[in-house]
Amino acid sequence: MAIRQMRYDGDDVLRKKCKEVTEVNDRIRMYLDDMLDTLHATENGAALAANQVGILRRLVVIDYCDMVLKLVNPVIIEKSGTQECVEACLSFPGRCAKTIRPQKVTVKALNEKGEEIIVEGEDEMAKCFCHELEHLDGKVFLDDAVEELFYED
Repeated sequence: MAIRQMRYDGDDVLRKKCKEVTEVNDRIRMYLDDMLDTLHATENGAALAANQVGILRRLVVIDYCDMVLKLVNPVIIEKSGTQECVEACLSFPGRCAKTIRPQKVTVKALNEKGEEIIVEGEDEMAKCFCHELEHLDGKVFLDDAVEELFYED
């Protein structure tokens, strides 16, 4: 396991679409472990998408609300409601914005063993899922922000 280099605003990798994982193997598990180590080594982080550390695979790690998730090929399969959110991002330090997100989402993914899982998130967790899964498509929270807010590190 290792701490990977974070990628920041202006790095082209943040705008690239990540490739689907065809097999959950030791290499993928190593990526997930490295991503979780990197997340834990980064202040104020709740989740991390693979391209934020230069890996162009559809991988997300989340350590939020007493839940640690390692997701392979995650997709939102259901969403409902709306909520106004305040978001920031590890790849965009010092920036914060208001967004409109679903209030509840259901995500289908594979876990680190390659088993299909279904996870639900409401409120902050729904926001987190949406934010990270958009990263995998080369989209960032500022793309659809309704208002950028002042933020101090």
